Order: sequence, then structure tokens, then C-alpha cells
Amino acid sequence: MKSSSKIQNLADSDIDRIIEMAWEDRTPFEAIEAQFGLSEQEVVVLMRREIKPASWRRWRARVQGRSTKHTALSAVDDARFKSNQQRAISLNKITKR
Repeated sequence: MKSSSKIQNLADSDIDRIIEMAWEDRTPFEAIEAQFGLSEQEVVVLMRREIKPASWRRWRARVQGRSTKHTALSAVDDARFKSNQQRAISLNKITKR
């Protein structure tokens, strides 16, 4: 399946969530791939298509080489603080909305 068809098959709410996750400093690309099936390159394509050009350039400069966006390079462990307000996410569906 081509990356453009993967992106085209996403719901608007999924695209919004991917953009939100991509902007978050501590959310690695691997988490986006596990939840939505999009590789880092596909996320870059989606971001370029969905956000304004100036915002895309700012985002790209921000994540380029950022170690926290790659699980293998990140020094952050899984024992970070997790808010009680955060819902459990299973197979891309938020439980008990």
C-alpha cells in the first residue's frame, strides 16, 4: 500500500491526532507508527500536506535530529509521569469517552 493511500484513508479525527502527536516533543515516531501504521516519512508527508508551509518548516526544524522523537535514541524511560486524566488507548480507539 502506498503511503499516500494510507494517509487518504485516515479520518479527519485521526489526522488531527497524528498532527498533535507529531508536535509533542516526547511522543516518538514509533508511537505514531504503532497506533496509526504510518512511518516517520509518511508522517512528514502528512504534516507537509496538512499544516501551513511556515508551520511545517518550524515543525521540521524542531524534530530534525531530536532524540526524543526516536525511541532508540531517547534517554527518556517509560517511568515518566502520566496524568490521571489521560485515557487508555487501545487499537486507536479511546476507551470510555
